[in-house]
Amino acid sequence: MLRRVAGALALAVGLLAAQAAAAAEKLVFATDWRAQAEHGGFYQALAKGLYAKAGLDVTLRQGGVGMDPQQLLAAGAIEAAMGSSGFFTLNLVEAGAPVVTVAALFQKDPWMLMSHPRDDVKSIADMKGKPVMIGDPSVNTIWRWLKSRYGFEDRQIRKYTFNIAPFLVDRNAIQQGYVTSEPFTAEKNGVKPQVFLLADNGYLSYAATIMVRKELAEKRPEVVRAFVQASIEGWRDYLYGDPSPANALIKKDNPEMDDATLAYARSRMVEYGIVDSGDGIGAMSEARWDAFTKEMQQLGIYKPDLDWRKGVDFRFLPNPAAKN
Repeated sequence: MLRRVAGALALAVGLLAAQAAAAAEKLVFATDWRAQAEHGGFYQALAKGLYAKAGLDVTLRQGGVGMDPQQLLAAGAIEAAMGSSGFFTLNLVEAGAPVVTVAALFQKDPWMLMSHPRDDVKSIADMKGKPVMIGDPSVNTIWRWLKSRYGFEDRQIRKYTFNIAPFLVDRNAIQQGYVTSEPFTAEKNGVKPQVFLLADNGYLSYAATIMVRKELAEKRPEVVRAFVQASIEGWRDYLYGDPSPANALIKKDNPEMDDATLAYARSRMVEYGIVDSGDGIGAMSEARWDAFTKEMQQLGIYKPDLDWRKGVDFRFLPNPAAKN
């Protein structure tokens, strides 16, 4: 008798578990590069079951060479992806793509300029007229902003191939990079650089945004809301709790990643307030989107009639009423 009862209970538990698994909403979220600490909050939410607790079955698809989240979203190949900057949002609006940005996990864009310690460079303004190594993708974005804000000129540009060896051997070199990455590589090679975060000098772009297809936002809003909320919780836990669950998954997806690199990037995100500053983790404001867009329109990057509101949806934030 007891065996039959125990068997029935086991069967019932199994059926409930199967039903719960079947009920979980599936969502694939594509990141903007290979797994790294800059994706840590998403991996923490996955590793600690925060997505599962929210009723989601999330797959994180890491990016890499040849994978463009903007194009994949615009084409409908994926439903959700990470945007590297505010330019992703505006580019998709410009293209007429049915995509909206619903949260910004980085309140500060990690782009920075770095130099060797030198007496003639103590600010970004001091770099005017000096050679600067800039990658091709940045010439029409942050470089145009630097020209407008600080009077930089195109004759200063030196090509940055995302290899910092030329920087290491040239004490007069200045180059772009992520505050979470290139300075660490320099330090490992004996150079402790001066770092100038663009976001602390007036650059308004959000980064690490969550972008989704409009169809997903309209037909399955509860999925988008649950993903945003769990991601915010994951980022808070990754920064201020034990990051090891996320780091283990990151290293599984990207075997080239190591603990020291992960620890450095995480510490810089905390130190510079990359994630938790401004209006808080995940937050966005109308005022900031408006200011960023107008500045880029003034630089000629976008037409004056581009309306950022077509590509931003505040409904899924924890406190959408505070969007202003």
